[in-house]
Amino acid sequence: MQTTTSPDALRAEMVERIRKAGHARQGAVERVLRDTPRHEFVPDADLAVAYDPWQAVVTHRFEDGRSLSCASAPWLVAAMLDQLDVEPGNRILEIGAGTGYNASLLAQLTGRADLVTTVDIDPDVTAKASQALAATGYGGVHVITGDGGLGYPSHAPYDRVIATVSPWDIPVSWWKQLAPEARLVAPLRWRGQGRSVSFTYTDGRLVSDSLHLCGFVYLRGEYEGELSGSITADERVKLHWDRDQAVDLSTLRGVLDQPRSVAWSGITIAPDESHDGFWLRLTVTDQRVCRISAHPDAVPEVVNPIGGYWRPALVDGGSLVYLTARRLESGDGVRWELGAIGHGPAAAELTEHLCERGPRLVIQARSIRAQAGHLPCGHPGGRAWCQRTQKTDPVRFRES
Repeated sequence: MQTTTSPDALRAEMVERIRKAGHARQGAVERVLRDTPRHEFVPDADLAVAYDPWQAVVTHRFEDGRSLSCASAPWLVAAMLDQLDVEPGNRILEIGAGTGYNASLLAQLTGRADLVTTVDIDPDVTAKASQALAATGYGGVHVITGDGGLGYPSHAPYDRVIATVSPWDIPVSWWKQLAPEARLVAPLRWRGQGRSVSFTYTDGRLVSDSLHLCGFVYLRGEYEGELSGSITADERVKLHWDRDQAVDLSTLRGVLDQPRSVAWSGITIAPDESHDGFWLRLTVTDQRVCRISAHPDAVPEVVNPIGGYWRPALVDGGSLVYLTARRLESGDGVRWELGAIGHGPAAAELTEHLCERGPRLVIQARSIRAQAGHLPCGHPGGRAWCQRTQKTDPVRFRES
């Protein structure tokens, strides 16, 4: 049922709520959000949905029902535009055309629609994005049907690159199309969790300055890197890991039948407080970080992981440990203490390790294929993880 509130009023309310949440900090980003009729890019959505700050709108689906393309939630659009920091006259590449809404915002931020190129692999997506951009006055945006992992070299170099699909790696083509001191914003995935990471390209490296927890449709093709498999005979508990990790499912099947080892960290969180920072810091120091998922029927008898979609785990040979939590009540109210449950020969050691406090991090990326033309043995796709002793890592994490 359509709301009777006007689009202008709903849009103004949306922007105010986004700003109160700490996004659209830049005046230019706030301005383009206020000026752009988002409902014209999602015509099948109710006005209230189109201007809900926290809701994404799915516009295309695969045959199995999974999301193929969508309009990102407005708060995340604002957050990523803050990260991108567009300046007038910037040449911009967008990977993932979506509805065309984000490209229209980019055209306004840079000042000329013809400086914006948006690429999507699906011709239906690009056709509808082109129609919406033309109808709203931004027909000068270059809408390209093609593999987003290849970028679009004809309009390179780019001062700003933004991806609205999630790559497992930073494709070499993107590196090659960056101008000096360019900024790149991409929702990267590593070790089972995803962040919108903003990088500055300097001296052949990408160095991050901000992160936002987020989830996006995956960049398709060779850029996918997560594997998964069951560790129980009934398929109720699965492990998910990256293809550069040495995980052998055959050594883990039946591991949950072995005795539990439990440790508690002393770290507590409020009921509405996220534990994603714990997981993020863990990826700095440990190559073994992955993700566990469980059917509700398996909880808590078979496994008892912390609630929510993000459930970090560590695998070492035939041993497995995962994050858990227990409810604590005191005069200050309810808190949850983070802990670890482990199974297998190294369970006691792993549970204690998972409970250790981690450092703050800065992400640095360096392209081996773009610079050296080859990869070290065992490094898929030009990326590796946070082994601080490996000087050739194309994606490196360091403590600060």
